[in-house]
Amino acid sequence: EDMVEVLFAALARRVATQISTSTMSSWCTADDTSALSASGLAQSAIDVLCKGAGPERRGLATSYTDTQIDTMIGGITGSQDISYMLLSGFFVFFMQAGFAMLCAGSVRSKNVMNILIKNVLDACIGCMAYFCFGWAISYGTKDSSSFSGEFAGEGWFFLAKGDHDASFTNWHNFFFQWAFTAAAATITSGAMAERTAFQAYIAYSIILSGFVYPVVVHWIWDTAGWLCNWKTDKDGNDDTLNGVGMHDFAGSGVVHMTGGIAGLMGAAIVGPRTGRFDASGRPMAMPGHNAALVVLGTFILWVGWYGFNPGSVLAITGDAAVSVARVCVTTTLAAASGGIGAMILNYSLYKVWDLVAVCNGVLAGLVSITAGAYALQPWAAILSGFVGSVVLWASSKLLLKLKIDDPLEAFPVHGACGAWGCIAVGLFADEKLLGNENYGALLGGGGKLLGNQILGICVITLWVSVTIGGLFFTLKMFGMLRASAEEEAAGLDESKHGGSAYNMEPSKV
Repeated sequence: EDMVEVLFAALARRVATQISTSTMSSWCTADDTSALSASGLAQSAIDVLCKGAGPERRGLATSYTDTQIDTMIGGITGSQDISYMLLSGFFVFFMQAGFAMLCAGSVRSKNVMNILIKNVLDACIGCMAYFCFGWAISYGTKDSSSFSGEFAGEGWFFLAKGDHDASFTNWHNFFFQWAFTAAAATITSGAMAERTAFQAYIAYSIILSGFVYPVVVHWIWDTAGWLCNWKTDKDGNDDTLNGVGMHDFAGSGVVHMTGGIAGLMGAAIVGPRTGRFDASGRPMAMPGHNAALVVLGTFILWVGWYGFNPGSVLAITGDAAVSVARVCVTTTLAAASGGIGAMILNYSLYKVWDLVAVCNGVLAGLVSITAGAYALQPWAAILSGFVGSVVLWASSKLLLKLKIDDPLEAFPVHGACGAWGCIAVGLFADEKLLGNENYGALLGGGGKLLGNQILGICVITLWVSVTIGGLFFTLKMFGMLRASAEEEAAGLDESKHGGSAYNMEPSKV
């Protein structure tokens, strides 16, 4: 990094100096040459950079001011950051493939096409809903100089200029945030798999992507949001709740809790799959049809998380590069400890090396570190992931006690572990990494951050439960929530999608 800075400095001085087209023998001053040599650059490379006056170089006899040079370097830095955010958005969007494989492997073979078309439409419907309403509610303002409300954004519906005084330039942020939106909607579909009517899925996908999720985003991630940990007033002064706000770095609460709570409400209201519980209420096993797809989906999601968490640094130049690397490490440690924790727990209780449980443990660890990937030290990341595997197991058992059928354990993985991830920040956030005197309670930072984290968990739960729960309850009243018993028995692939996902008929050729 230091060498790059030295090179930039040398190049800036080179173009800032009036160059003689007849006597030029070097591009660099003595100070430039000394600095390049001290940086470790080979002398041959220094000679190429600084010496020689070929005709292609003589035409650059232009003088630039310091301001112009700063502008040029700033443009290069900004382009790198935008490119990094776009690349991270590609990774987050690729997580849809991971969700698709995970969902397909976790359901019975007669419902594979049904769950896959929902995964595809999460991206399509989510994109349209976020374009029309979601972005505006998340981050919109009436004009470039205005300040949106604490509850929701106020402008840029349909990304339209309207009466704004500046054209829209935030394309990279829109793309990055849409990829997160699609993830939240996909979480919900897994909890309601194998018995939900297709029209109900379309309805909640629109409402969740276009309204419910964006409101949570605005509260916690927009500068004007009432829970945002970098909230400011209209004059740019700090206005965070209790001096610290809620710290949810990449979305344990914003994304995963929102999707998980929505899934919990859907699973509870739609009811369990036929045969999931016997007459006495005892759960009956309904394993997914393909563990290989579950493993493939888990690994794709793990890779995608390197866009989810490190991408949320929102920059890659300068000191941000070190932060990106650190977030990669904490993310990896939490995933690994979550998988190991699930393996140990399941073998200790059932004497089985459970492959699917380990995969879910990895995902639980990833969800658990998403809020604190930036603010937790490595040891705390390991602890967060390990505890996440315990939270996963305990919440899964609780759902069975309540006779709530969640085929993909979407609420335990995303809802319960998302809440734990937010609490972990309140307990273990490092003072220097967080950059606030109100850091982790167990590290001596007091209880303000922990209190804000718990408050955020409560309001997310209440908001999503009321809005999405109300939608599902209304759909159920009108008979639009659940597929018929006949359709469920035959499989939603045959009854709704024109055939099976697997063509097993022998070839006639």
